[in-house]
Amino acid sequence: MSTGLLRICLVEDDELMGEALSERFEMEGLNCDWHQRGKDALRALQRRRYSIVVSDIRLPDMSGEDLFVSLQQVRTDVPPFLFMTGFGAIDQAVRLLKLGAADYVAKPLDMDGLVARIRELSAPVEATAADDGVLGMSDSMRRIEQMLRRLATDEGTVLITGESGVGKELVARRLHALGDEGKTRPFVAVNCGAIPETLLEAELFGFDKGAFTGATKERRGYFEQADGGTLFLDEVGDMPLSMQVKLLRAIQERTVTRVGAEAPLEVDIRLVCATHEDLRQLVEAGRFREDLYYRINVIHLRIPPLRERRDDILLLARRFVAEQSGKRGGMPFAFTAAAERVLLSHPWPGNIRELKHCIERACILTDRPQLGPEALMGDSPTAGAAAPDKPLFAHLDGCEKRHIEQALALHAWRISETADSLGISRKNLWEKMRKHGIAEPDRQA
Repeated sequence: MSTGLLRICLVEDDELMGEALSERFEMEGLNCDWHQRGKDALRALQRRRYSIVVSDIRLPDMSGEDLFVSLQQVRTDVPPFLFMTGFGAIDQAVRLLKLGAADYVAKPLDMDGLVARIRELSAPVEATAADDGVLGMSDSMRRIEQMLRRLATDEGTVLITGESGVGKELVARRLHALGDEGKTRPFVAVNCGAIPETLLEAELFGFDKGAFTGATKERRGYFEQADGGTLFLDEVGDMPLSMQVKLLRAIQERTVTRVGAEAPLEVDIRLVCATHEDLRQLVEAGRFREDLYYRINVIHLRIPPLRERRDDILLLARRFVAEQSGKRGGMPFAFTAAAERVLLSHPWPGNIRELKHCIERACILTDRPQLGPEALMGDSPTAGAAAPDKPLFAHLDGCEKRHIEQALALHAWRISETADSLGISRKNLWEKMRKHGIAEPDRQA
């Protein structure tokens, strides 16, 4: 399976060797362009971006050294060069390292070691390339990125839907950043499900001094704080009906009235709402106002779960492992080939949030830079190679149950903290606990 990002420029004139290497790279999920002549490779390297160049030192029309030096003369962003050499050319390989080459490998080649080294050398390049596609490299996320660019200059309300942990807030922030002066205007994110119903109006609209007991000074609400920028209302489906009426009025009139005040205040905001629930079903069930639904559902963006966009898994995983490397003194964490296969095969019921926590935990607990399946998944069934023997829905339910139980244990069974870490509301967490029969150990009876 291709990652959609890491691309190798292979320069090898031996037909059998070239075919063997290119086939192995493709099996590992690496895109590979194979050239038998140095000049052909040079033209390709001038036209497009590669993550790494894997080149034999001896080529029929020019040496690998000539290829490397020629590219340095025409490009400032030369990708890492990994040279393959026979025993008799070791001295030349060492000289290439002094010229700036990344590394060399001696023949006969250790294919597993070669693939691992390619991934290590390509990781910084991929992290840089990720800036060109912040949301992902899959077709679905590229389409969303293109849609956001079209919406950036429009002020229409956007509704973002998708499972918990798919990155709905990241999409909202990307839309905000793409707008004019996106780096200077405020972006205010609010989790509607995390605010008690009695405080929701005061938090959203603000309050004047003396409006209620404890209001010792006036406070600007989230609408005011987002004035001139973007207000992101996450889990809007958890908002009580009594508050939905006031939200609808604020959206329509673009004014808010603080609790305890009389005069309305004008606000200029870009409103983005998000939910993991089906708002249409909530409307039919009488739990969400139909007029509010149509008011916020002007532009609808559905973010697919991670299991439906596997081209993004390794991109995100390498981004997260690079972050952990920076936090831990620059230790160059990297995945083994087996670990990457596990990452690609895992269903990720918790989506991007689960992937990030998985990698963070592995980097904390490991004492070596190479992360294997056992470091990522521990004793999880996913770490093994056994064939699935149960329906997909049953496997996903089991993964979700284990993930919730681990989160509850991590937060000492404090429901509010656990729900917040999972990115869902307390109500939604209780519903999932009932669904899976999860209860605190000393309350099992």
